[in-house]
Amino acid sequence: MRDPDTPSAPHGLSIRELPGRGRGVFAQHAFRAGDVLERAPVIVVARAQLAPLRDTLLDDYWFWWDDEHNACALGWASLYNHACPSNATFRCHHAARLLVVTAAADIAIGSEVTINYHGAADDPRPVWFPLA
Repeated sequence: MRDPDTPSAPHGLSIRELPGRGRGVFAQHAFRAGDVLERAPVIVVARAQLAPLRDTLLDDYWFWWDDEHNACALGWASLYNHACPSNATFRCHHAARLLVVTAAADIAIGSEVTINYHGAADDPRPVWFPLA
């Protein structure tokens, strides 16, 4: 069994280009609800240091970490597209500085793996950008 505090490569996933949506993450084998897809290391950054990145491409890739910080997710975590409902979810593992991506539903081979950018798989709040 893997150490839950150690980053893991996203085994069984691939990246594809999606017209109008950029890159996305796809299942190369079936996943069951509850399966951990990725343990992505993050770089935690104080929000006060992010001002120079506002209105840049990187501004849309930050994850909320806590009341004073955002996190830049490494691995493939920043490439999951938004959906509501999503078939995966993420949680912050603060002590290990990881973003843990878990299947929220069964995911079939070839399906795009999506997260809801607000956290909960079925959070209906709108996102800050137009959906393709």
